[in-house]
Amino acid sequence: MEEAKSQSLEEDFEGQATHTGPKGVINDWRKFKLESEDSDSVPPSKKEILRQMSSPQSRDNKDSKERFSRKMSIQEYELIHRDKEDENCLRKYRRQCMQDMHQKLSFGPRYGFVYELETGEQFLETIEKEQKITTIVVHIYEDGIKGCDALNSSFTCLAVEYPMVKFCKIKASNTGARDRFSSDVLPTLLVYKGGELISNFISVSEQFAEEFFAGDVESFLNEYGLLPERETHALDQTNMEEDIE
Repeated sequence: MEEAKSQSLEEDFEGQATHTGPKGVINDWRKFKLESEDSDSVPPSKKEILRQMSSPQSRDNKDSKERFSRKMSIQEYELIHRDKEDENCLRKYRRQCMQDMHQKLSFGPRYGFVYELETGEQFLETIEKEQKITTIVVHIYEDGIKGCDALNSSFTCLAVEYPMVKFCKIKASNTGARDRFSSDVLPTLLVYKGGELISNFISVSEQFAEEFFAGDVESFLNEYGLLPERETHALDQTNMEEDIE
């Protein structure tokens, strides 16, 4: 009864699957693989191996079965590991892209410290003559104003962490526009790129707690998308992802 059901099932699915057992499914998959391969891209020797793998072997022929098993193992290894090889190639490509980006950034404008601007002319010259790809963050401050010292200290740390960003500071009294930068609006942050003002924050210390540090300022600037990704962080993140995979 069971044999009759099995035979009926095979007949119902005739044309869709030649074999119904686990070994039959594997053979069908191999046959499909052979048929789906581009005939121009598959070497004759490889095609012959696939053909032999997809063809049932005589159970009475021990030597034939051994040859079949040997060829199957070689081909199976190639087919199974092809995806892994593609994955490894993708990892290498991603790593190379990150290294190329790191190298380009390394050869681009780099600063690494806070520039003290002494005059309004120097301030304008910095904005107008800096390379267009450079983000310039300017702290307008005055001695004795709450939050200004903490922001200057934060700039010192961030300038090291983000050497591709130009961090500057200038006293409000040296800008030539002291009326616009009274103590009520200090400390003020101005962010420029390509000679254009892209963000400004007056009384920026109000955005932080009573005591704040470089990490708080970094998070605030990142919230507005004003800082690029740190080079070391980008490379470490890529390596970490590859280790997990």
